Amino acid sequence: MRGCAADGSLNDSDFAKPLPTIGLYITGASLCCAAAMGWDTFRGFRSRRLWFPARYFTLNAATLTLLAVATKLPVDLNTSMPGPLEQLSKLSGTVLLCTVMGNLTPSLGVTDNAAANIIALGILVATVVVNVAIQMGTGVIYVYRLEHAVVLFFMLVLLLLLSSSSLTVPTTKRLLEKQYDRKHHRLANDMKPHKERAEDEGGPDDGRYDAERLQEHVKKYWLMAHTSSPQYVLGRLATCTASGAFCLLSALALFQAALRSFVARGSGFCNGTSDYTWSIHPVFISQAFRIWSGTRTPSAVSRCSLAELLQLLVVPF
Repeated sequence: MRGCAADGSLNDSDFAKPLPTIGLYITGASLCCAAAMGWDTFRGFRSRRLWFPARYFTLNAATLTLLAVATKLPVDLNTSMPGPLEQLSKLSGTVLLCTVMGNLTPSLGVTDNAAANIIALGILVATVVVNVAIQMGTGVIYVYRLEHAVVLFFMLVLLLLLSSSSLTVPTTKRLLEKQYDRKHHRLANDMKPHKERAEDEGGPDDGRYDAERLQEHVKKYWLMAHTSSPQYVLGRLATCTASGAFCLLSALALFQAALRSFVARGSGFCNGTSDYTWSIHPVFISQAFRIWSGTRTPSAVSRCSLAELLQLLVVPF
């Protein structure tokens, strides 16, 4: 019976019934983010753009809403999480947020209102940090305390890196536009037919345009189109490479915690089950898959080597 019980106290027996459904909701949000990040990664490999430009997973209102849903478990202050998988799901939620923040740096180049979105992300990060700290104090999180503290530190550093990168976006776009116009004007003059150039200079010319020269100009236009992209420039920043490193470190923290949990085989954990019951399993699996698909630190290293490779393959201008 809803409302008051026979003794006059509040009947809360049905309060926890929706939690398994909420767990599926969290799983769906995590899988949506994983699919978006995975598709951007696939497109980057397919088009050989190893700085992985963001198209589907960018910093916008939809992404922030999915993040708010996917991080429901770390901000849950009073639901009992006694078992090892429940405690790991708390940690995976915070690592997931670190992974997302590390992958959002290149998308700042195509974000229209980066400042407002960074502020909204900062509010979400502050909420997660405060709630996890409260749970560590109240005992809801009673294991993996060191891992949580390290991941929270990484999260704050990633927010700082993301904020500093966003400050350079307007200036970077203006400089890239000027650089693109200057290079385009230079190439347009170089690609004038020999006959027209000869007439301008007052000498004869056969008007032919050899294949080698055409191939050189095509390479230059290709390089100009890629290097003038704000996402390419942001992907080569040291802050983006550092973000990839922090993503990898946070994922390693989750991996070693999961390995310790598997080796311990339940020792050191409390008995009982969470109110999320069976939905904890798909939540943890989906978040682990999302962390795996989003941890692209090797791509961060390849961004620097890619720029050097382009300079070797294409004649600089």
